[in-house]
Amino acid sequence: MSTPKRILIVDDDEASRRLLKAMVESLGHESEAARDGIEALARLKLGFDLVLLDVRLPGMDGYQVARRIRDDPATADLPIVMVTVLESKEDRLRAVEAGANDFISKPLDKTELRVRSASLLRLKEAQDAVKRHRAELEDMVERRTVALRAALQEMVEAQRRTQRAQLDTVERLAIAAEYKDKITAQHIRRIGEYSAILAAALNLPPGEVELIQHASRMHDVGKIGIPDGILQKPASLNVQEWDIMRKHTLIGSRILADSSSDILRAGQVIALSHHEWWDGTGYPNGLAGDSIPLWARICAVADVFDAVTSRRPYKPAFTNEAAFEILHQERGTHFDPRVVDTFFKRLDDVLTIQTQYRDEAGMIGW
Repeated sequence: MSTPKRILIVDDDEASRRLLKAMVESLGHESEAARDGIEALARLKLGFDLVLLDVRLPGMDGYQVARRIRDDPATADLPIVMVTVLESKEDRLRAVEAGANDFISKPLDKTELRVRSASLLRLKEAQDAVKRHRAELEDMVERRTVALRAALQEMVEAQRRTQRAQLDTVERLAIAAEYKDKITAQHIRRIGEYSAILAAALNLPPGEVELIQHASRMHDVGKIGIPDGILQKPASLNVQEWDIMRKHTLIGSRILADSSSDILRAGQVIALSHHEWWDGTGYPNGLAGDSIPLWARICAVADVFDAVTSRRPYKPAFTNEAAFEILHQERGTHFDPRVVDTFFKRLDDVLTIQTQYRDEAGMIGW
């Protein structure tokens, strides 16, 4: 082509970014790289002709980034090529619905990149040709690039700090509830990691997996409102005490309700429904089967496995084998059969997390 084009490479893997950058520049184009969706959306303000977008990104996955690009009038017609290992028709349809124009499969091939990008770049060039202020905008961008880069980087870092602060707040809220129940912070981490393992194995999008990982840690936040005498009773609860204990699902839902945070909204769903049973005999609403939110069904399996293998005021820690037996026995009654089957398919990963985040005391190995 007559003039080099500007291409934004979005990939969280450094080696992939370097490879794509080398390929793009060997084709005579200019390139810049972003390592996550936040940075990509910020850098788009610098002006690009094409986006090479990885599907699997931390925080916002590639589908979410593509939708954000399409929703912005300034970038609504910007060509997007998904760089992915996803091959299924369902995944490709999801990418098209999100706004992708084309796909390039990993491992990357320079010829395929050249062919697939060429037509999209020509289309972008034709669209830009009818924009009368293009020359003025290019001059302005060149004069202000240095200052704009610094401002954008500061904005990216500020957003990252905000996200980290939100996650820190979520974890401290969960710890506050579990501390009252004399449960360790390691329990919270294990629940989050177990839930993420199951969500990923169930083929949920990467962004949703990360959301569940953080939100599931707040599953028992409602215990803040349960009297200590019930939480810490070193014996079985009577009927009246169980009625009070069950209210922690409703309390947790009220604590997390009406938030603008995706994590807290997901936490509300899990806090309310993680004690619902597949056969409809759970609480608080007696939901059954697929009417129970999937996030809650995932957390239920993770929570019971960890509770059985951890010490509580009313019981010692049991062996993994005892927990496995409970999951098998209650498959299809308490638990979603598909989630239980997924748990055992990913058992090695689960046990790795169990070891990595083991309590100093109160948990038995296998």
